Amino acid sequence: MTRPGDETLNDLDARMRPSDPRSARDLDAGHPGPPRECRRRPAWALLAAALALLVAALALPQGLMLAAGLVLAGMAAQFLAAPRRPAGRRPR
Repeated sequence: MTRPGDETLNDLDARMRPSDPRSARDLDAGHPGPPRECRRRPAWALLAAALALLVAALALPQGLMLAAGLVLAGMAAQFLAAPRRPAGRRPR
């Protein structure tokens, strides 16, 4: 016998599975991981690449390399920033 909320949970699972299969697989295994929006490993790699470009641009007088390093650093900062909550929702 199913409980009243099971249909809603099954619908939510069916919608989430194609968009983030890793989180769905982790939930099935019983140890949920962070959703795709909260994974920040690629952002750290981008920040490391930006730092390498900035150091190289300071060692070599290359303005274009410096600009590329600054752009990559800005992109990494955007990815590392906390995800915004939708308007109207407050934390509990």
